[in-house]
Amino acid sequence: MSTLLHPTYFPSISHFVAMAQAESISFEIEDNFQKQTNRNRTYIYSPNGIQLLNIPVKHSKESHQKTKDIKIETDFDWQKQHFKSLEAAYRSSPFFEFFEDDLRPVFEKKHTFLLDLNFETLAVLSKCLRFKIEYTATTEYFHEIDINSITDFRPLVDGKKDSSSFETYTQVFDDKYGFINNLSILDLLFNEGKYAMEYLKKQNLIIK
Repeated sequence: MSTLLHPTYFPSISHFVAMAQAESISFEIEDNFQKQTNRNRTYIYSPNGIQLLNIPVKHSKESHQKTKDIKIETDFDWQKQHFKSLEAAYRSSPFFEFFEDDLRPVFEKKHTFLLDLNFETLAVLSKCLRFKIEYTATTEYFHEIDINSITDFRPLVDGKKDSSSFETYTQVFDDKYGFINNLSILDLLFNEGKYAMEYLKKQNLIIK
């Protein structure tokens, strides 16, 4: 059965659980952009607890704009800010230095379109996780789909409504704030390294 997902910015662990367990993957690229979703944001575990990393986007006067047409706002250096935040959060994690050189170029390259950046993060994560991500992309939008042939995980893009709960693993600041569930896949990667894929394949994912 095919799994349908939105391409997001350094996706959540729930996104990667869905992909790791999928027979085939299709990405939704014909949807309308919605604010305050993981299309342009991700969450990490900072020294002060959970932290949002948000990509600024150019706003259009059009009421409905497709996600694939969304352009990134380049008036200030959000990439430098995001990488500094990752360093502060994960420099002392077991695997940050191991993956640092793979990830750094993402924060140095200038992208015009949000979708291009999101697919690049997937490519880099595929390399880091040693997980070959083969996928197709949608050519038109369907609000409802055939649930007998496609598992619709598109609701996971709304992080606030994603109630996925997973097994605990050791996090850098868990002695201060405890375990924080379902953060960016980067949190799992920096803390678990080569064991991340094994973790992803074992988790249960339920859409409520």
